[in-house]
Amino acid sequence: MVVHPGAQNHLPDTRDIVSLATAVAGCRGCDLYRAAEPAVFGAGPTSARILLVGDQPGDDDLDAESWAGFAEPFAGHAGRLLDDALAAAGIDRHDVYRTTAVKHVRFDRAGRRRIRKKPSGSQITACRPWLLAELAVVRPRVVVCLGATAAHSLLGADVRVAGRRGTILRLPEWLHVAGDPAVIVTIHPSAVLRAWTNQDDAFDSLVRDLRRAVGYAGETAPVSPADRCP
Repeated sequence: MVVHPGAQNHLPDTRDIVSLATAVAGCRGCDLYRAAEPAVFGAGPTSARILLVGDQPGDDDLDAESWAGFAEPFAGHAGRLLDDALAAAGIDRHDVYRTTAVKHVRFDRAGRRRIRKKPSGSQITACRPWLLAELAVVRPRVVVCLGATAAHSLLGADVRVAGRRGTILRLPEWLHVAGDPAVIVTIHPSAVLRAWTNQDDAFDSLVRDLRRAVGYAGETAPVSPADRCP
């Protein structure tokens, strides 16, 4: 098994989104940087009450530029579907912060084709310091994990999306995340795109989970300790 050193030593001393987005380009915390594809950092207001976490950059994300001139996550087909789901849930896309659990895309080459692969557990762990740094800057009320990779990054590899989606969870205490945001696990927008036979149902289920997030973002009631991940 390959053991990656992790991103912790690559984080800048100044912790704001622009400094972090600039520094991530030089990260050597795992082997994904060797593919020479640009890292993609998060984008959105640092005052956001909702923070969305996907898995890794998409192909279109590598060319899209955010407000700060960096590549932006959720810029492709899945991102457009996410925009539709946010709108249906009553959420303005400009009011949420969007990011990914892994900042470099993992893929294999087949000639000129790039075949995406799911990030490994060690790559997810190695990249986690970047995500924790974003959480520390934004301090959201609710974190929405879109898909298994995002859930594994923040809640552990034992968390299953199907078993925990839509419920309010808490981050493990050992992550030491300031503000102790609530967490909601749901499907990734790309899963909706792959649901050829029941795409409407999959989309509606994503919207329901997002509505749960926006509803909780305005609440102050505590979450039961039983819902905290170990």
